[in-house]
Amino acid sequence: MRIRIRQQMQYRYHEPVKSAVQHLRLTPRNYDGHHVKNWRIDIDRDCRLLSSEDAFGNIVHRFTADGPFESITIMIEGEVTTFDTAGVASGALERFPPALYLRQTPLTAPSPAIVDFARSATAGDKKTLGALHSLLSAIHGELMCDAETSDAAMTATEALERGKGGPRDFAHLFIAAARAVGAPARYVSGYHLCRGMEDSARHSWAEAYVEGLGWVGFDPAHGVSPGERHVRLAVALDHLSAAPIRSAHVGGAGGTMEVKIRIAPTPPQSQSQ
Repeated sequence: MRIRIRQQMQYRYHEPVKSAVQHLRLTPRNYDGHHVKNWRIDIDRDCRLLSSEDAFGNIVHRFTADGPFESITIMIEGEVTTFDTAGVASGALERFPPALYLRQTPLTAPSPAIVDFARSATAGDKKTLGALHSLLSAIHGELMCDAETSDAAMTATEALERGKGGPRDFAHLFIAAARAVGAPARYVSGYHLCRGMEDSARHSWAEAYVEGLGWVGFDPAHGVSPGERHVRLAVALDHLSAAPIRSAHVGGAGGTMEVKIRIAPTPPQSQSQ
């Protein structure tokens, strides 16, 4: 499938800012699940956009815009050809051995309740892949996905206690539960093209390592393994280290951010007669 993505972010400040700094993990890399056809980032301020890689190999763009100004607009646009790999994330850049992804973070630390939940969900599963799919089904079936969750990330423990959360919180819970049963797991940020276009947006899911198979994706918010409707942006231990946008500004006394995202399949090119 060919998918076209267009994301616009507009910051408006209550007072003119002296400068603004942005770090963007909003550029996908090629792997067996998708190939990037074209991709660009435009900013409506005079600044230099620098590209680098973080410790996990994610592409990071950063810039500093000098003011004074009252608004700044960032446009991300590109096209990706996706493939259904049954969730297997092969061909991706790997900087660390799988064991690193057993490391806990404050957002993914497993509470006793999470350990009990994970063991109960995977009881009777003798193979890692089966256990992970059981976790996927348990989280998707027992928690309510709430798109209206706050911008602040919940911990895995909070998501389980509340019985609901957004895709980001489901991913944290899956990661904590997977690690609790011995499977390395990590956070993935990206985009998801829903069958109802109005629901298409930035998305989050998880990947877990299966010996002999490699990294496999699990999307507990939808109860499926990622397929050709998922576009993978960044991987890390949790949301904080894979956040698509990190920003700061000097002056301005606060402000607002408006995000507009359009994700749509690209119609096949008409054949010449």
